[in-house]
Amino acid sequence: MTKNTPAAETTGRHGHHDYLPAAGRDAMLPFYDLFTRLLGARAVHRTLLRHADIAPGARVLEIGCGTGNLTLAALAAHPRAEITGTDPDPLALRRAESKSHGRNGIEYRLAYAQDLPFEDATFDRTLSAFMLHHIPAEVKPALAAEAFRTLRPGGQLHLVDVGGDVTPADGYAARRLLSNPHVTGNLGDAIPTLLRSAGFTCETTESRPHRAIGRITYYRATRPA
Repeated sequence: MTKNTPAAETTGRHGHHDYLPAAGRDAMLPFYDLFTRLLGARAVHRTLLRHADIAPGARVLEIGCGTGNLTLAALAAHPRAEITGTDPDPLALRRAESKSHGRNGIEYRLAYAQDLPFEDATFDRTLSAFMLHHIPAEVKPALAAEAFRTLRPGGQLHLVDVGGDVTPADGYAARRLLSNPHVTGNLGDAIPTLLRSAGFTCETTESRPHRAIGRITYYRATRPA
């Protein structure tokens, strides 16, 4: 059975809209799934899950699950895993809950990435897809620290986002990306540096241009055993 924190009734303790919503604004949320599908999110999620190599019975956290697309994909690919999706947006979580239709193995929690409501060393894998660029620069170190804290020793964070070694040669979208204030903090080695500062070892597992959003890069960060 899906276990939920009631998104319609609960508010984040830091207040509403001190985050960038998944679709940019609440009014666009009904179109979010279609928009991300057109951008190829399903293929990105499959690649991220392949890198994550989730074992049967693993406890898996998604930080910034939005409307639950990656959370549901993880459960479909790994039905014996225990999947928890977190997000600070109650409207997005309400949609995720509705799409889950009472499936076993999924729990949704209203939570900020920098203040996760879990004990230390709870999860074997943590996933994050296109979430980091939503987070203000001053909050990112706390996010990385929480991801580290809640992973078991030897556990891994698998993260994909816009950014990495973006160059103008990656195309028009990449050239616009170089001056986008939401993603400039992801460029170059900024993400590995952030994760290493929290105690992770970190490597880039894949990076490729994307015609619509510039460049997407995948990372594997491991909490040392």
